[in-house]
Amino acid sequence: MKKALLLLALVQIVTLSAFAQTAAPAADAPKSRADVKAETKAAAKAGELKGGDVAPVAAPVAPAGSGKARADVKADTKAAAKAGELKGGDIAPVPAPAATADGKTRAEVKAEAKAANKAGQLAKGDEVDVPKPVVTRKSAAKKAAKAKAAEEAAAAK
Repeated sequence: MKKALLLLALVQIVTLSAFAQTAAPAADAPKSRADVKAETKAAAKAGELKGGDVAPVAAPVAPAGSGKARADVKADTKAAAKAGELKGGDIAPVPAPAATADGKTRAEVKAEAKAANKAGQLAKGDEVDVPKPVVTRKSAAKKAAKAKAAEEAAAAK
């Protein structure tokens, strides 16, 4: 019994390998590079290609224009800007703050600052109370060494 099964399996393997080696029909013959490119181009145009593993890639669509000439569009935009109809950014124009926290407009604050500067009421540079840097022993020693070196150099001349 085992011999019969073994013989049957051997016959099947030989038969299948013979079929696998037969020539493929002419329809499955290898295609040239130009043929494959043409088929791919046609499939892309028809929207039959898949993008990645998900869905077909849509054929590129030309952007729809407004049908107006550039000069007309610029003129319309200029007129809308003059009339205050343009929106700023993505949402809406942001109005400038009308007044500061103490009720003054920006122009008033600028005028006051200018007048105070002219009158010498604004602190300048070193007039501002700035805490003195902390001097450590190391930095004091370095300064002393530099001063001593400068004195020795001046004495040598």
